[in-house]
Amino acid sequence: MRRFIQIWFLFSAVAVFNSQAQDLIADNSTPATQQSTLYLLPNVYPAIIIGSDTVACIHLHDFIKYSPMRFANNRQQAQYTRLIRDVKRTLPYAKEIAVIITETYEYMETLPDDKARQQHLNKMEKYLMAEYTPKMRKLTRSQGQLLMKLVDRETNSSSYHIIDAYMGSAKAFFYNAFASVFGNSLKRRYNPYDEDRLTERACVMVEQGIF
Repeated sequence: MRRFIQIWFLFSAVAVFNSQAQDLIADNSTPATQQSTLYLLPNVYPAIIIGSDTVACIHLHDFIKYSPMRFANNRQQAQYTRLIRDVKRTLPYAKEIAVIITETYEYMETLPDDKARQQHLNKMEKYLMAEYTPKMRKLTRSQGQLLMKLVDRETNSSSYHIIDAYMGSAKAFFYNAFASVFGNSLKRRYNPYDEDRLTERACVMVEQGIF
């Protein structure tokens, strides 16, 4: 009889535990039925209400953590410091140019014929020359070379390919010949895994707000 009572008690406890577990699972699977807005100044986020809790819906960007730099001498450290300075100055221009290229391409797709596209390109060329020539003149030679590589980074296309696609082979050849006078090439590609790995590191850290 005593053994029967022990077995009955055990089955009762298991039944109660399973019932509570099912209730918990059901509660957790119940979708939120209310939406709200959470103000975490200066930012505003959408939020959902789960029970008595307000849960913010925040998209977290990837964060890349680099190991500390080790320099063999002061000269290397100075070169890296200058690279960071140059990236901070030229990367915003590269991102602006990438946006302009994308918007120009998308708008040209809506134009009816080649004549209208060429007219739009001529207007864009005049705008870019007027808007960016004064800014480009303030860049050093090394910053100008870096800018062309960063445009490649943002568009995945060399400066030569972009000019060729939008303005024709003749202008691409002319601009590349002009750049070669200063020891540069519009055909040079951005390589973040080899020669431009330190530049990529500096770009990522600038984008993450570390510098």
